[in-house]
Amino acid sequence: MKVAIQGIKGSYHHIVAENYFGINNEMDECMTFAEMPDKVLSDAVDIAVMAIENSIAGAILSNYALIDEADVTVVGEYYLPIHHNLMALHGQDISEIKEVYSHPMALLQCRKFFRKYPHIHLIEDKDTADVAKRIRDKKLKGVAAIASSLAAEIYDLEILASEIQTVKDNHTRFVIVEKKGKDLIEFPTKASIKFVLKDESGSLGEVLMELAKHKVNLSKIQSLPIIDKPWEYAFFADLVFTDYIEYKNALSDITSKVSSCKVLGEYKKN
Repeated sequence: MKVAIQGIKGSYHHIVAENYFGINNEMDECMTFAEMPDKVLSDAVDIAVMAIENSIAGAILSNYALIDEADVTVVGEYYLPIHHNLMALHGQDISEIKEVYSHPMALLQCRKFFRKYPHIHLIEDKDTADVAKRIRDKKLKGVAAIASSLAAEIYDLEILASEIQTVKDNHTRFVIVEKKGKDLIEFPTKASIKFVLKDESGSLGEVLMELAKHKVNLSKIQSLPIIDKPWEYAFFADLVFTDYIEYKNALSDITSKVSSCKVLGEYKKN
């Protein structure tokens, strides 16, 4: 199987891909999320792993939009505990580090740690593991990366400080995305949908009442502006259920009460 991941080997996407699919698969390294749905649609890859939200930083709204706009479907999810580590070339002390590069999300999650080291300049970069690789390849002294312990192992860097994330119980949710029309998930227990409300008072309340009536749990709801309709919003929701028929009935009832409703994926709850 060929799996698209954001970043290179040693990235958190790489860890999820190996944990979810096993180690004997080919990784297609993407530097941006935007290129991933296109690779799925063109059959350049079989499937893609995309981060969708973090327990600290919240939803990655742009990825909701990418999945919605492309003709792809969510077929699974994976929650990865995030362990950030500060790493550099061997033989250096943290007092010698002048610059730290990493993905903006990683920097955000570790800012409290760096308050103790005001001499270090934090710089945003495109990928955690790519910085680690660059440090090794260019033998950059005085420069460190924030990345996974796997990245330190792959690129032979020394971990100067481990578990530097501010909130230790830090998880990122990843979704598994493939082209529509492939294998159907047997006995799904979770669904991701997008709906747009009618411009009527109490319309969101009606949707919530239908879910409750059919014993479908709303585990997440996220609004996103509709680009060509100022001050109007689409809602992305995750639904959890034990009875698939009841879920389908709820979906049918919801569809009759909103302007539009689209299923982004049906899969098994992680």
